[in-house]
Amino acid sequence: MSESVRGVRKLSTALQGLVILAALSLLVGCQGLSTGSTQTQQQSEVGTLGLSSSSVDFGNVTVGTSKTVAITASNTGSASLTISSAAPTASQFSLNQTVLPITIAAGQKATLNVTFKPTAATSSKANLTIGSNASNSSLSLPLSGDGVAAGQLTLSPLTFNFGNVVVGVSQSTPVTLTNVGGSTVNVSQATISGSGFSVSGLNVPLSLAAGSSASFSVIFDPASAASDSGTLSITSDASNSSLSMTLSGTGVTDGTLSLNPASVALGSVLTGGSQKQLVTLTNTGGSSVNLSQASVSGAGFSLSGLTTPLTLTASQSTSFYVVFSPQSSGAVTGAVVFSSDASNPSLNLPVSGTGLAPGSLSPNPSSVDFSNVKVGSSQSTQVTLTNSSGASVTVTQITASGSGFSVSGTNLPVTLTAGQGTNFNVVFNPQSAGSVSGSVTVTSNASNSTLNIPLSGSAVLPGTMGPNPTSLSFGNVQVGSNRTLSETVTNTGGSSATISQVTLTNSAFTTSGITPPVTLTAGQSVTFNVIFAPSSATGFSGNLVVTSNASNPTLTIPLSGTGTPVGQLAVSPTSWNFGSVVVGTSGSQTMQLNASGTSVTVSSVNVNNSEFTITGITFPVTIAAGQSKQFTATFTPQATGATSATASFTSNASNSPTLLSLSGTGTAPPVYSVGLSWTASTSPNIAGYNVYRSTTLGQNYAKINSTLDGNTSYTDNNVTDGVTYYYVTTAVDNNNQESSYSTPASASIPAP
Repeated sequence: MSESVRGVRKLSTALQGLVILAALSLLVGCQGLSTGSTQTQQQSEVGTLGLSSSSVDFGNVTVGTSKTVAITASNTGSASLTISSAAPTASQFSLNQTVLPITIAAGQKATLNVTFKPTAATSSKANLTIGSNASNSSLSLPLSGDGVAAGQLTLSPLTFNFGNVVVGVSQSTPVTLTNVGGSTVNVSQATISGSGFSVSGLNVPLSLAAGSSASFSVIFDPASAASDSGTLSITSDASNSSLSMTLSGTGVTDGTLSLNPASVALGSVLTGGSQKQLVTLTNTGGSSVNLSQASVSGAGFSLSGLTTPLTLTASQSTSFYVVFSPQSSGAVTGAVVFSSDASNPSLNLPVSGTGLAPGSLSPNPSSVDFSNVKVGSSQSTQVTLTNSSGASVTVTQITASGSGFSVSGTNLPVTLTAGQGTNFNVVFNPQSAGSVSGSVTVTSNASNSTLNIPLSGSAVLPGTMGPNPTSLSFGNVQVGSNRTLSETVTNTGGSSATISQVTLTNSAFTTSGITPPVTLTAGQSVTFNVIFAPSSATGFSGNLVVTSNASNPTLTIPLSGTGTPVGQLAVSPTSWNFGSVVVGTSGSQTMQLNASGTSVTVSSVNVNNSEFTITGITFPVTIAAGQSKQFTATFTPQATGATSATASFTSNASNSPTLLSLSGTGTAPPVYSVGLSWTASTSPNIAGYNVYRSTTLGQNYAKINSTLDGNTSYTDNNVTDGVTYYYVTTAVDNNNQESSYSTPASASIPAP
């Protein structure tokens, strides 16, 4: 087979060689023909076409206009040639004033006129394709040109309002003339109309290249107080040959300041106090006024609310205060002088006033102290205010600060002449214990306009009885038994209190450890016992009443408890025999504890034989009356023979401990063996058999017979309870050759 394949491959290689040789012969023949044809053409005479430019760039041409370039076509060959076609490849280019076909003799020339007429401001490219019978029968001449937008002028701004301009004063604004088109613009004329308007810095005629600008100024110089309007007109050869700028402005008169009122008299003012008068300053002229300064003369005079420099437009006003704050008594005069660029540059405002020495207040007493005032009660002290100077004093406000302090008996405002006094009360009404400080503040127009009178006080709590705990709950107490709880009564107030009586409203409750009367100082406590001894199985409630002279003279402490019947505990069944149990194994039985009469709390269980255990229950455990609790008793014999035990359940039942009798017999565990048999081998010369064992099916087999077994049966006496074994056999011949494993057999040994 392989030799045949190699033969085919050799044959294929030979065929490929033949094909290659045939192709080479054909190629040589074709080349020979091509060479012969070229030599024949070179023997003919033909014209050769040449162009005066290798490419034509028309540059920038304004959209809507055209540009023509002449191209010279030359015949550099030895025979005439004829140009039969010449056409641009884009519509923006064309061939003008040229009639085709054109015949050019050898050595002669002809002209081709190519025109570029852009329709949009963009770059254009094309080729002029020339067809002829020359040796270079087809020529392509690259054409290019840029269409540019026509020149266009803009003015910035197109409108301008000079606003208010004072007559005799000129104001100018800058203006920019820009050519935003693509070609130069020639400005031939610039004229301006309107009273008071003129142009500066614009010289015409003016040429602006594409993208260039010219800056100049428009001036407004009003001759009278009136509104004016005008127009700046620009004439050019731009696409927008007439361009206008709208002008407006208003001539106004000079600014003039006036005052209202024209003078200020502030009258009598207490020294240390102040008085003010509102003044309005108005520009009554037609133009803005710049106020540079406002200076004040005269002791105690000042200005408020006026900040300079300040500009007031025509008819605008500003208001401020002239303030008089005398520091000594006596009449004072002065003036406010306003400096500005108004027609009245130095405006004068006369001011006057008289300083008066104020009165002085004195208190009696100068401070007030309240000592040991009980919380919830009040105490007051009278205070007298006297004007000790010669000028009248008006008291406008009397206030108290500090927790618990207040004032009463005031009727304000009150005016006190020299030597006159008035009374009011300071009240201390503390709401909590402790030391407190505060003050009474008297507000007036006296020299001591804010008079402070220091206040102090100490507050104490009245005796108050507080229980701990606030109630006593004895829970369940069996009839015939009692339970004692302690109660503490504390004087939480600030003064002593005496307990005169302690009573109980239910005879099931009694007290011990207290014998009234008992006096408790502030913070002192007394602790005593309350005993609950129910006489029947029912609920009991009552009150412990503590009577005293404290702020809470009757203190009531709720009491409660429940009498319960005597509880009984029973075990079911009361005894149990586990019978025979193999040594090392266990026998279990579920049992239960039953409570009757009342709930029973089982605290522990004790078993006097370690072969018996109680599980399934956690101590202590409370079993409600009529309910039960399951547990498990287990017998695990350690030796053969009969045995017994007693489980003692300790509880609060009347029959504690409750006993459970347990018994059982330990028996020896059984002994197991595995008997094996198999069918004899049919092969000749069999000497015997081997037996193998494993605990894993199909692997790890180990031989268990010590010598070759000539029989077809075997007994395995060495087995463990609870284990499954897998057995296989092999046959061995006289030459000691052993067969493969037989089919496995399994045996499961029972668990103990």
